[in-house]
Amino acid sequence: MLKSGLKEHLTDTWKGKLFLSVLLLMSAIFAVSSEVNAQRIKDIAVFSGIRENELIGYGIVVGLNGTGDKDGTYIFQPFANMLTKLGVAVNQADIKGKTKNIAAVIVTAKLPTMVRPGATLDVLVSSIGDAKSLQGGTLLMTPLKGPDSNVYAVAQGPLSIGGFSAGGGQSVKNHPNVGMIPNGANVEKEVPVLLNKKDRLDLLLAGQDITTAKRVADTINDKLRGPYAKAEGPSVVSVMVPDSFSGKVVEMMSMIELINVATDTLAKVVVNERTGTVVIGENVSISPVALSHGGLTITIKNETEVSQPQPLTAGGAQTVVVPKKDVQVVEKKASLVEVKGATLGELVKALNALGVTPRDMVAILQALKAAGGLNAELVLM
Repeated sequence: MLKSGLKEHLTDTWKGKLFLSVLLLMSAIFAVSSEVNAQRIKDIAVFSGIRENELIGYGIVVGLNGTGDKDGTYIFQPFANMLTKLGVAVNQADIKGKTKNIAAVIVTAKLPTMVRPGATLDVLVSSIGDAKSLQGGTLLMTPLKGPDSNVYAVAQGPLSIGGFSAGGGQSVKNHPNVGMIPNGANVEKEVPVLLNKKDRLDLLLAGQDITTAKRVADTINDKLRGPYAKAEGPSVVSVMVPDSFSGKVVEMMSMIELINVATDTLAKVVVNERTGTVVIGENVSISPVALSHGGLTITIKNETEVSQPQPLTAGGAQTVVVPKKDVQVVEKKASLVEVKGATLGELVKALNALGVTPRDMVAILQALKAAGGLNAELVLM
């Protein structure tokens, strides 16, 4: 009896350990699967207020090799004013028709949040006149303003075009009327955002999806160990700053950005009819339908035959041109095929079984949507 009881005890203990091991293994598998399909919050959302600010300014490019503006609408008066400020007395009439080495341009740049004075920005220079090329030009000092009309940066320097213009009927490579100046602007004023003094943050999702917003809020609450995050809608998640992160909001933002979230997407099919491109999302499926796909090709050939009589034929025979028309009709064999698929792979496999081309697939997807068989949003570009 003692041996039997001991045997049963050991057996139950072994079964319990085996059951526990299976549970742990399943948990690990599910955890790995979840991590594989997850994305970092920093890849699907941004914090409100952390963005780039647009800057713009009017500038003058000099040093062109006869490829500048001919029409002085945008350049002669501003250029004369600039020379006057530099101590050179010049009238607008004195410049007209005498210089082709200057061009009027619009200068744009993007100022990130909390960039301190002294930092540099890349600038884009675009011609607004009739200049043929900005190749070899130098941008003169140009103030860059924000929407509030304040100057936030000053740009100046030689342009990098990356292309060339050619004559004699040759094509022009790249676009010589637009150039870049890497690190061509110096920041003079920052856009202040006091992140560490905030008591609330808003996460803006790149795509609108209620399920994803709810998952983001839940994962943040798990990480912060409290009900601090709340989904305000399909694209906004608000986060209250806990007392433990008071004055350390940037540290909390970094932690939130690295959290992995299992995202969800709408079932969507995007079709570009001009190029025949079809992109099918992973959640797309179709209801069971019967589908037939075929084509009718008609080829018409027109040929002429010449009827030439024998020499010295009695009755004055003449040469006659006789038209000959050949009509061929070829109908591609088409069969009725049952198409159904719960996954993207099954759907693609079923459509490939029909031997359809991407352009044919556009028509098929439109017909499936009209028949109610396509369980996805169809987007036409």
